[in-house]
Amino acid sequence: MDFRELREAIEEVKLVDGHAHNIVALDSTFPFIRCFSEAEGDALSYAPHSLSFKRNLWHIAKLYGSELSLHGVEEYRRLSGLQSISSTCFEAARISAILIDDGIEFVKKHDIEWHKSLAPVVGRILRIERLAEKILDEEFPDGGAWTLDTFTETYLGKLKSVANQIFGLKSIAAYRSGLEINTNATRKDAEEGLSEILSAGKPTRIMNKSFIDYVFTRSLEVALCFDLPVQIHTGFGDKDLDMRLSNPLHLRTLLEDKRFSKCRIVLLHASYPFSKEASYLASVYPQVYLDFGLAVPKLSFHGMISSVKELLELAPIKKVMFSTDGYAFPETFYLGAKQAREVVFSVLRDACIDGDLSIPEAIEATKDIFAQNAIQFYKINLSLDSKHTVTPNSMKMNTSASYNDVSLVRIIWVDGSGQHRCRVVPGKRFNNVTKKHGVGLTFACMGATSFADAPPDETNLTGVGQIRLIPDLSTKCRIPWKTQEEMVLADMQLKPGEAWEYCPREALRRVSKILKDEFDLEMNAGFENEFFLLKSVLREEKEEWMPIDSTPYSSTSAFDATSPLLHEVVAALNSLNITVEQLHAEAGKGQFEMAMGYTVCTYAADSLIFTREVIRAVARKHGLLATFMPKYALDDIGSGSHVHISLDQNGENVFKASDETSRYGMSTVGEEFMAGVLHHLPAIMAFTAPVPNSYDRIVPNTWSGAYQCWGKENREAALRTACPPGIPDGLVSNFEIKSFDGCANPHLGLAAIVAAGIDGLRRHLSLPEPVGTNPHSLADKLHRLPASLSESLEALQKDSVLTDLFSEKLLVAIKGIRKAEIDYYSKNRDAYKQLIYRY
Repeated sequence: MDFRELREAIEEVKLVDGHAHNIVALDSTFPFIRCFSEAEGDALSYAPHSLSFKRNLWHIAKLYGSELSLHGVEEYRRLSGLQSISSTCFEAARISAILIDDGIEFVKKHDIEWHKSLAPVVGRILRIERLAEKILDEEFPDGGAWTLDTFTETYLGKLKSVANQIFGLKSIAAYRSGLEINTNATRKDAEEGLSEILSAGKPTRIMNKSFIDYVFTRSLEVALCFDLPVQIHTGFGDKDLDMRLSNPLHLRTLLEDKRFSKCRIVLLHASYPFSKEASYLASVYPQVYLDFGLAVPKLSFHGMISSVKELLELAPIKKVMFSTDGYAFPETFYLGAKQAREVVFSVLRDACIDGDLSIPEAIEATKDIFAQNAIQFYKINLSLDSKHTVTPNSMKMNTSASYNDVSLVRIIWVDGSGQHRCRVVPGKRFNNVTKKHGVGLTFACMGATSFADAPPDETNLTGVGQIRLIPDLSTKCRIPWKTQEEMVLADMQLKPGEAWEYCPREALRRVSKILKDEFDLEMNAGFENEFFLLKSVLREEKEEWMPIDSTPYSSTSAFDATSPLLHEVVAALNSLNITVEQLHAEAGKGQFEMAMGYTVCTYAADSLIFTREVIRAVARKHGLLATFMPKYALDDIGSGSHVHISLDQNGENVFKASDETSRYGMSTVGEEFMAGVLHHLPAIMAFTAPVPNSYDRIVPNTWSGAYQCWGKENREAALRTACPPGIPDGLVSNFEIKSFDGCANPHLGLAAIVAAGIDGLRRHLSLPEPVGTNPHSLADKLHRLPASLSESLEALQKDSVLTDLFSEKLLVAIKGIRKAEIDYYSKNRDAYKQLIYRY
C-alpha cells in the first residue's frame, strides 16, 4: 500500500490544540527539565533515564541545532530569548488554534493575551476549582464570613459573566477527591465541606469531596445553559493525583444523570492507563469525547501508539481529538504536535494494513482528529483573527468587536406594571463603578402604571428614597442588533448585598427557595409568546398602526412574508443562548407565536424579558411595531404569553407519573402543585393578567381559558395538561396556564404560580375531575374566572396564602397599581389603544 498521500496529509494539516496551559518567562523558577516529565523533587533526577526524555531531548536539540544535552538546549534557550524560541517551536508545530487552561499558577507565567502572536486563534478554558479558590481567598464584603449561599451567588455570577468569553470549562476533581462525582450532593454536606475548607485558612485549597461535587454540579448547570463543553482531567498526572480515583469509569453516575445528558464532556490525557475504559465510555455515551494530549508525547513511542490505538478500538473517530497539553515551555507544544503526527500516522497506517480503513478514510480521519472535531466541539471560528476576537459566543453573535469597545451598557428592570425600562451607562463607567455599586433609582420607579410614569398614592411608593439597581453579571450580554452595546438585568437592592423587598427577581427567588427547601423541587417554565406585527399608515395625515396582513392561522404566506424578520429574531435569540422551539403565524391579523425552550423558572423569566426586547427591536429595524398587548383589536383574537409548567427533582421531571396506571397521568406532587395553582388562579391573575385589557382577551370560545377548570389537552380550559411528542400515552409532562399575557412582569407572575403550588403541596390538594368538553357548555356548573381586573384584585385581597408568601409591602404596591389601572381605564375607554407603545 502506498502511504505517501496519508503521510502528506498528516504533515500538512494545521492543528487545533484543544488543551494547553500558559508559557512562563525564561527566568521563571519552574525548571526546564519539567518539559520532559511529570515528576518533581528528587524524582526528577531519574527523568533523564526515561525513553520519552531521551527521544524528546533529541527532537528539540535537532530543531534548535544545539548540543544534544539538557545543558546545551538550556543554553540555546537563554541566548535566543523566549520570543525567538517560541516562534521556532510554533512555526514547526503548525498550530492554528490554542485553547489555554490558565488555572495553573506557574511562577512568572504569561497571560493569555501574550500568546496571541503564536497562533491565529487563542482562547480560554476556565478551571472551575481555581475560580472557586480565588473567590474564597477574597475577603467577604463588610467583614462577614462566606456562607454557601453567598459563595454560590458569587461563583455563579462570575462564571456566567465570562461564559460568553470562554470556549469551555475544566475540572481537576481527579486531583482533589476523585471522579466519583455525586451530582446530588446535599446542601448540608456542601455547607459542612465549605466550613472545613474555610477553617483550613488561606491560601484556599479545595479538597473536600462534598464541596467539590457541589461546585462541579453547579458548573455543569452553567455549562448546559451556555452550551459550553467541560474538560475533565482523567488518568495520569503529577504525584498529587491518586490514580485509583482518576479512572473515568467513576464518572458513570454523572453520565447517567439525565439533567446533564446534553452537556458535552471531554476526557483528557487519553485517560491513560485507562484508555480502553475511556474508549468504551465514548462509544456508549453520546456526550463523551476524548483528547489524547499528555499521553502524547509523555509516553514511550510504543506507549503512545498503544494508547491511541486503544482509544480507537471502540470510540468513533469523530469523537477523538488532538491536543499538546503544552505548558510552561514552547517546546512542549512542538513536541506534542510532532509526536502526535508520528503516532497518528503509525496508528492509521496500521488500520489501513489491517483492513479497518481505506487510505481515503484514513486521510479524512487525519483531518477530523487534528482539527475538524475540535473546531466543531469547541465552536472555533478560524476565519476570525484572535487579535480582535477570542470568544466563541461573540463569534456566534456575528460581531468581531472586542469586549473593551462596548460604548454603552443598558441596565434593565421590569416594574410593577410589567414595563421594561433601562438606565444606560458608558462601558468604562460600568466596568469601573456600576457593576459593583449599581445605579441609583427612586422608589417611585417600581410603582409606575401602564398609563403614567408616576406611582399612585396607594402604592406607598414616592419620590422619597432611593435603591440601587445592581447588575446581575450572569445576565450580561452583547446586544445582537447594537453590537457596540451590552444589556444586563438588574436586582433591586437597598445597598449592595441587601435585597429591596419590592424586587420582582428577588420575589421569585424567595418562593423558589421555599419550594426547594421544603419539597426539594424546582419549577421549570417555558413560554409561548404571541405578538402582533403592525405597520404604519397615514390616514388624514395622522399615523396609525395596522396589522401587516390578514392571513389565517399557520399561514405559509404570512410566514414567507415575515421570514427575513423572523430569521433575524431567531438568530439574535440563539446568540443569547435562548432556545426557540417553534414559531408560526397565529389566528389574529398580523399575529405570530414563538414558543421558547423549557428551563428553570428564574432563567425562563429572564429569558422572556430578553425575548421581548429582541422581537421589538428587530421589528423596529424592519420598520414595524411589535406589540404584546393582550387585546390589540377588540374584534380580533387576543395575544397571550401562555406558560407551561413542570416540576424537577434532581434532574428528573417529577410532574409526570412513573407509570400509566396513575391518576390523570401525573405524579402526586404534580397533582397537588397543579391543584394549588387551579385553586388560587383568580388571585394569580392579578399578576399574570395585570391590566383591564387583559380581560378583553380572556373570554369563552377563544382558547384563552375563561373558566376555573382543567382538562387533558383541552385548549378551552384554564389549565391544560400536555402530552408532547416523546411522552408515553396516558402520561403528562407539564401543564399550561392560559391566563398569562405580555403585560405581566414575568418574575412576579411565576412567583405567584410557585406560591400557589407550594400551598397545594402543603395542604395535599386534589384536582377535580377534568373537563372533557368546551367549558362554556357547562357554564352553569363551573366557576367563571375573573372577567375583569377588579374581580382578580378582589380575589387577591382575599387570598391569605399569597399574602403570606409575598412581601407585604410589595403586595400593597401591586394592589395600588392595579386599582389605579381600573380607575383610569374605566374613565378613558379608548386609552387601551396606547398600550401598543408600552408592551
